[in-house]
Amino acid sequence: MPDHTELIKLLDLADAVPAAVALRARTYELLGLRPGDRAVDVGCGAGRAVAELSGRKVAAVGVDVSEEMIAVARERTPDADLRIGDAGDLPLPDGEMAGYRADKVYHELSDPARALAEARRVLAPDGRIVLVGQDWDTIVIDSDRPGLTRTIVQARADLVTAPRAARGYRNLLLDAGFREVEVEVHVGVHTGRTMLGLLTGLAEAVRAAGVITREQCEEWTAEQTRRAERDRLFLALPLFLAAATRGEG
Repeated sequence: MPDHTELIKLLDLADAVPAAVALRARTYELLGLRPGDRAVDVGCGAGRAVAELSGRKVAAVGVDVSEEMIAVARERTPDADLRIGDAGDLPLPDGEMAGYRADKVYHELSDPARALAEARRVLAPDGRIVLVGQDWDTIVIDSDRPGLTRTIVQARADLVTAPRAARGYRNLLLDAGFREVEVEVHVGVHTGRTMLGLLTGLAEAVRAAGVITREQCEEWTAEQTRRAERDRLFLALPLFLAAATRGEG
């Protein structure tokens, strides 16, 4: 089983950023759930959204393909309903959910249409779906080496299963038979050290893929580290949010 310790640490830092807190709140608002409604958070990770939805008196279920993530979520929220399962084959009965939420999940899926078919299956008529995710081609990073930065961003996108899934949310939802589709763009601007690990991770992944040399990787990450230390780091991360309603049939 892979060790997700560093990933969980990075996700915890990113999730605590005020903009991320506000974006999660916006997803809950768009779900339009009432106390007692049932909802599923697909790709729940360490269970933060499940706990927050439960705090709103929603009967939340968390599903994640990672056994380790589910174990961490159970440790953090022992009373939560947390299940191991795949987005394309959810461990849920038909038509039981009033809400479906997936945050930064669809770029990992080889068949997002199958996942949306599952969303329709588990949602009740007029149930709400909210998808959130980043477009991996549109990460904006300030650097003294724009050419190398462009190479790193594009090459890292190419390592993702579906790097442009988020820009396709509207069409995916329409093709799956959802209605009242609306899309928002929320740009997270990061200037401190919090996201430095994300930037260095981008470069390291591209180096490991053989796209850039170790020297290029070290020089670029050293520059970003210096920027962070001098309060000159700049990362803009556009996040696409799509919400829709399940129709009849």
